[in-house]
Amino acid sequence: MSDFPTETQPERRKWVWLGLQLVLRLVFALWLRYRARGHDRITHRGGMLLVINHQSFLDPALVGLPLRRPVSFLARENLFRVPFIGRLLRNMYVLPINRESAGTAALREMIARLNAGFWVGIFPEGTRSADGKLGEIKPGFLAMLRRANVPVCPVGIAGADRALGRNHKVPHFSTVRVVFGEPISAEQVVETLKLGEAAILELIRTRLEECMTQARDWRDHR
Repeated sequence: MSDFPTETQPERRKWVWLGLQLVLRLVFALWLRYRARGHDRITHRGGMLLVINHQSFLDPALVGLPLRRPVSFLARENLFRVPFIGRLLRNMYVLPINRESAGTAALREMIARLNAGFWVGIFPEGTRSADGKLGEIKPGFLAMLRRANVPVCPVGIAGADRALGRNHKVPHFSTVRVVFGEPISAEQVVETLKLGEAAILELIRTRLEECMTQARDWRDHR
């Protein structure tokens, strides 16, 4: 188990991330012509799971930037040992994961955070897309939904793969759009889970692809 507290999530980020948010707004505006929409429809105050397509290492910042509440993501454990970076990650409520030990402790911690009212962000593809399209959705995260009665918010990203994608060694200028979809209620999640693993994965994939399509169309018709 990590040493991160699982107290009820604060309504706003800590001052470290608030300061970084101001910097990122400027950087992303100039570099990525960044814009997001749909986040103002998210009014849920308890725990929530954000399910996001994965295009770039930038994705956690792209998703968290327009939100007033912090989102807990996962990051490699060794990053937390870097003096400045480690403190920054902790203040952003990021959780460490040890890839060699299968991340069981991190999974337990994410479930605890969801139950404590935190928002948790995951990338169910497990790796960055090579072409910007949605890859196979891995079922591992369903353990969280079975043990935490929370809604699921799909989030679609378009353009991050062109800025700093899997095949990029240096950053490129790009246009990035992020669309937050209508959350799937906790009640609907429970009812769909009763129909089997395939049903809930298909529901989440459909909602996620809808957000990605909206983000892609918005990017291409700027």
